[in-house]
Amino acid sequence: MASADLSYTPAPAVYRVPLLGAIARELAEGDDDYPLYLILALVSIWGLAIFFFGLPALYLPAVVASPLMVVVLVAISRG
Repeated sequence: MASADLSYTPAPAVYRVPLLGAIARELAEGDDDYPLYLILALVSIWGLAIFFFGLPALYLPAVVASPLMVVVLVAISRG
């Protein structure tokens, strides 16, 4: 009679998301230099967006991040 292999652990759900899964898997299990390459790629994409779309691509991340900063300030003030 064969025994069941109980050592299998399913992968986290984020690994099954098409684009984010590969990034999350590489961050968790990959090369130590990957975060640097990821930041460099994101900055390059932002630079290309500024080149193609101009000023809206430059200031839109700050506009999008402002509600997040309000939430952070409220959380800080609440203690």
